[in-house]
Amino acid sequence: MLSKNIKFINFPKKSKSFSVYRSFKILKNDYLKKKFKILQSLSQDYEYNYSKKIVNKYKNFQNYKVIGMGGSILGPKAIYQFLKHKIKKNFSFVDNLQATLDLHKKKKNINLIISKSGNTLETISNSNILINNKKNIFIIENKNNYLNTLANQLKADVIEHKNYIGGRYSVLSEVGMLPAELMGLNEKKFKRLNYLINNKQFVKNLVENVDNTLGLLNNKKYISVILNYDYKSENLFAWYQQLIAESLGKKSKGIIPLISTMPKDNHSLMQLYLDGPKNSFYTFFSASEKNSIKINNKYLLKSHYYLRNKKLTKIITSQIRATQNVFNKKKIPFRSFEILKRNEETLGEIFCFFILETILLGRALNVNPFDQPSVELIKKETKKILLRN
Repeated sequence: MLSKNIKFINFPKKSKSFSVYRSFKILKNDYLKKKFKILQSLSQDYEYNYSKKIVNKYKNFQNYKVIGMGGSILGPKAIYQFLKHKIKKNFSFVDNLQATLDLHKKKKNINLIISKSGNTLETISNSNILINNKKNIFIIENKNNYLNTLANQLKADVIEHKNYIGGRYSVLSEVGMLPAELMGLNEKKFKRLNYLINNKQFVKNLVENVDNTLGLLNNKKYISVILNYDYKSENLFAWYQQLIAESLGKKSKGIIPLISTMPKDNHSLMQLYLDGPKNSFYTFFSASEKNSIKINNKYLLKSHYYLRNKKLTKIITSQIRATQNVFNKKKIPFRSFEILKRNEETLGEIFCFFILETILLGRALNVNPFDQPSVELIKKETKKILLRN
């Protein structure tokens, strides 16, 4: 078990993990001494740059549009999809440039514009088209930038995006928690770091997981394939994909994270996974669902009697077990997460696990997991081209 909410099976190789464990202890001590500011947002002690007054001002609206790119929007988007069963509000997300946009503006629509730098080209472009003169909230860094200037002109509410928290690590800061509160969720329940870092079983699994991942990388397995059997977690793994790729992809090192939609991809990619190049390792991800649809026996032919009275969750679980059995026979490395309860605490624990995993991997690989220098080159080159035309 990773926790009471998550059943976890680690990679098959067991390691003593002395170096990774030492790295974790240093990280934990720095956090407890408040030297590791990025991790503070994962704790209930974190102080937001917004007040309950802001939440109360906007919480009674029904329709919200979130505009942003990358880490500025992937966190809120993951929260909304994963916990949709608890949310009675309508949230839409604009997180890419496209030639056409839905310009229908509902009368009582709140625009939430998020950008750490305040100068993100795509967010500026989409905001220019979609915002109106009223009901806009900006989450941006407190410095002279385009969106700060625009927000002041619109007399909009501005929430400071703390400059020491990068977008992909911001999900439990203002960036994710203000939207979560507007969704009607309890932000405090997401904050699980203090509990987790003192949970011996969690720490053991985390450290062994990181150490085994390093072993796989040393064996030239650098593609991480997520076999996702939970459709409500598609956006969660879009968030994870950015986190792991942008944090570790430096100095010719890194992990390529690929998301596979299961069991659909049994009929397209599984043959490659089983018999293709041996440069990948795998993560099974699934969730228990209580209210699952059941097979209609009335229209079931005798040849498939074994499906009688079966719920779709039972069929999916059987497929997971079958795939894991085959992986074991073929000695294909994998780990497994099974969500036992879908709530804020569980999602907060998943966020914490993947963030800690990424930081520890970055330290072990001797790369800075908090910058993205090459992405900045494309931003500068794009601006040059636009200025010339």
